[in-house]
Amino acid sequence: MIGKYQGAFLLGFLWLLTEIMQYDVAAIIRGYAQGYFLMADEWDNLGWYASKERTLIPLDERFRYPKSLQRVLNQERFQVAINRDFLGVVNGCANRETTWISPELKDIYWLLYQTGYAYSFETWRGDELAGGILGILIGGAFIGESMFYRIPEASKVAMVKLVERLRQRQFILFDAQMMNPHLERFGAYWIGDEEYTVLLQQALKTTCSLF
Repeated sequence: MIGKYQGAFLLGFLWLLTEIMQYDVAAIIRGYAQGYFLMADEWDNLGWYASKERTLIPLDERFRYPKSLQRVLNQERFQVAINRDFLGVVNGCANRETTWISPELKDIYWLLYQTGYAYSFETWRGDELAGGILGILIGGAFIGESMFYRIPEASKVAMVKLVERLRQRQFILFDAQMMNPHLERFGAYWIGDEEYTVLLQQALKTTCSLF
C-alpha cells in the first residue's frame, strides 16, 4: 500500500502503453487478476509491477491492533462510509512528498470506480474526510492500493472497519501488496507468489460485495 517500491520489480511498460492508456478496463482487470499492480516511477511512467512475496491482511483471528486503538473505536470518533468521496481519497493517497500515484493513474482509478471495480473505504469526522483506504475489488479479493489520514488514527480505524466488512461479506483475500511497519501492527504477513496465485484464483471464483 505505502512505500510500494521496496521489494517490487518492474514487468514492463509496453503492455501498459498499448492497453491501459486506451482505458481498456478489461485489460486493467486482467493485470490485477494475474497478480500484478500498477505504479508510476519518479518520472510518472506507469508500469505493471510484481513481487516475489505478497503481503496479506488476515481476515481471521490473526488480525490484531493495539489496545490504544480499541479505545478510539469505543469512543466512536469517526463515522465510516464507502465511496462518499472517492476522488478525495485518491487525492489524499497521492498527496505526499514521494508518490507512485501519477495523474494518469488517478484517471485509471476514476475509470475503475465508474465501472464498479475501485472503492474508497472512508472515515469521517462530521463533514470532514478524516482518512481512507483505496482499493480494487475483483471477485472475493480486495486489493489495497493505498491509504491516508488527515486526522490521527483515522486510517487505522478504516483498516479495522474494512476488515470487519470483508469478514461479514465473506471475502477470501485482503491483498496489501507490500509490507511496511504500519501493516505489521495489524498482523500482516507474507506469502510466496505461488501460494498467492492459488489464493487469488480461489478469490476470483467467488462473488463478493462491500454493500
